[in-house]
Amino acid sequence: MAEKRDYYEVLGLGKSASDEEIKKAYRKLARQYHPDVNKAADAESKFKEVKEAYDVLSDSQQRARYDQYGHMDPNQGMGGGFSGDFGSGGLGDIFDMFFGGGGGRRDPNAPQRGNDLQYTMTVEFKEAVFGKESDITIPRTESCDTCFGSGAKPGTKPETCSVCHGSGQQEVVQNTPFGRMVNRRPCSNCGGAGKIIKEKCPTCHGNGQVKKQRKIHVRIPAGVDDGAQLRMSGEGEGGLRGGPAGDLYIVIRVKPHDFFEREGDDIYCEIPLTFAQAALGDEIEIPTLTEKVKLKIPAGTQTGTYFRLKGKGVPRLRGIGQGDQHVKVVVVTPSKLTDDQKDLLRQFSALEGEHTHENEQSFFDRMKRAFRGD
Repeated sequence: MAEKRDYYEVLGLGKSASDEEIKKAYRKLARQYHPDVNKAADAESKFKEVKEAYDVLSDSQQRARYDQYGHMDPNQGMGGGFSGDFGSGGLGDIFDMFFGGGGGRRDPNAPQRGNDLQYTMTVEFKEAVFGKESDITIPRTESCDTCFGSGAKPGTKPETCSVCHGSGQQEVVQNTPFGRMVNRRPCSNCGGAGKIIKEKCPTCHGNGQVKKQRKIHVRIPAGVDDGAQLRMSGEGEGGLRGGPAGDLYIVIRVKPHDFFEREGDDIYCEIPLTFAQAALGDEIEIPTLTEKVKLKIPAGTQTGTYFRLKGKGVPRLRGIGQGDQHVKVVVVTPSKLTDDQKDLLRQFSALEGEHTHENEQSFFDRMKRAFRGD
């Protein structure tokens, strides 16, 4: 087995190096040899050697023993002084510290963004078409007004945990035949918060947040469709420790209309015609979303024919203008005929529809409601 190099030599320092010089040298070499950055075959072994040297020399007691005994420290176990930190953290923690990864240790007292909220809002068909303003009430957590989010009783403040010194983590060191293993876990004294609240706020009981019913004014834009989401920035749950609030997402549900149907920006409806109107032609009134308009029916119009009313649809949500209205005509077969009428119509039996008298009444009833603006 190769003889261990002197720890000071590994870091490129003299024995009189200060703690700050040791830390600076370690950071430089760890960055240089980290195996996620340096792909050389010996990068990982050099990185471990640098880490081992730093673990010993950065600890005042271990450094004193090393200066006295070197690598022959009788207090060390079978593994010598190797401090391979392969517990919960290890190489990942070192890499995150230098290169900004997401898996490193985080400050438990850093500001934290609040959670997003979702609210389902049901609107009438024409409210979705033309827009609407409304107030809604939602339950959400907000910063406590009594302690201003600190969780401590007014006149007091949280104290830094004496066990983890504010880090929120404890380190448990074990000497094993494979080296000195370091495991990190949430501090048992503060629960990982890094602070201790001795006198809790009487309003929030130390949470720093309270549940409130908040009224919010919502503007629904014209042309919104079923399933659309409106984002209201900063109207979600309150943040922690001065962090920003989350967002509120409002999901729109549109009630169906008795007469109109919608597909995108276009409106569809069905209009019943008598046999005489379809055969001879006519001019009828059609209800639209805003008014009644005249529609000319050509002679010989067949059931299922569509007519387009340009610009009578839904306002475009992200654009200029409006969609169209499509009118489908349905020829309704008379339910009561005289013998003479039957004789005259037998030759046109191929034109009879599938709709019954009950359908005829429902068509007219729906059209009447549309004329009334229901």
